[in-house]
Amino acid sequence: MQPIRVLIVEDSLVFRELLIQNLSRDPAIQVVATAKDPFEARDAILRHKPDVMTLDVELPRMSGIEFLRKLMPQYPIPVVVISALSDKVFDALNAGAVDFVAKPTVSNRAQLEDFIRNELLVKIKIASTAKISNIKKTVLGQGHEVLPGKGKDKIVAIGASTGGTEAIFSVIKDFGTDIPGVVVTQHMPQGFTGMYAKRLNDQCRIQVKEAQTGDRVMPGHMLLAPGGDAHMRLIKVNGVYQVECKKGPRVNGHCPSVDVLFESVAKSAGADAVGIILTGMGGDGAKGLLAMRRAGARTIGQDESTCVVYGMPKVAYDLGAVQYQEKLPDIAGRTYALLNKM
Repeated sequence: MQPIRVLIVEDSLVFRELLIQNLSRDPAIQVVATAKDPFEARDAILRHKPDVMTLDVELPRMSGIEFLRKLMPQYPIPVVVISALSDKVFDALNAGAVDFVAKPTVSNRAQLEDFIRNELLVKIKIASTAKISNIKKTVLGQGHEVLPGKGKDKIVAIGASTGGTEAIFSVIKDFGTDIPGVVVTQHMPQGFTGMYAKRLNDQCRIQVKEAQTGDRVMPGHMLLAPGGDAHMRLIKVNGVYQVECKKGPRVNGHCPSVDVLFESVAKSAGADAVGIILTGMGGDGAKGLLAMRRAGARTIGQDESTCVVYGMPKVAYDLGAVQYQEKLPDIAGRTYALLNKM
């Protein structure tokens, strides 16, 4: 099997050398070139034809985001963005990047090397399998309607990973204020989920916030699991749906975990829920979606043709957890159709 050919775009010489040394230790990776700015990167892409590019957001002569916007229409390539804690990373994802990692703030070399080998390297390998043609910009949709009385006391639960930030927006942009309460787990580093929630809140009809323990799940509102070391669960207290965010070990390598959320929805909401699993690597969420289906919930999986990475939805489908397999633009409509039959 041929190694993944990687282009590193990073203006810091010290960090660039760290990336080269640590990525090159993996036999599955071949660093074919480096660049300190987008102009050098453009030439390196033409010369070396890399499989994946790592890209710093803050670069001299041209920002990484502007570079992506100019690059992707002509030379689509899987890109993993390395970003400081900033909402600019979502502009990069919207411009066509596959995924991102949070740039470590530590100066300890051992911790930096651990970050490269255990976080960035994993993202590069996932990105190498991504379908770049499925990364599309979305615009605010027209919305659908829940029939009077049909959406009361129902729950919509969504889980996603790689490619999920844009996929989630593609679904919820079509949700109106009549949609039942929505709970979402998207694999994302600590600090970024709050910024992502605010971005969605500014762009969509429904109200979106990063979840906190005790938040009520209400129609027309979406609660996003906070990134970090806590899992989000749906609970019912005195007949009212709430969320609980509690620290716990990683599940399927993730915290928060989609499985943890879906299993809690199966337990608390049962047949009064719709579960949706979107693009992502691995199998997180598949068993939880199966638990939801066995509890009587309706379940939807994103189809292969529209996934950036057809991992989580495929595992769920193979387990028998998915009732309806839909193209991404059709998932909101299917959700409304199911709610109106419940």
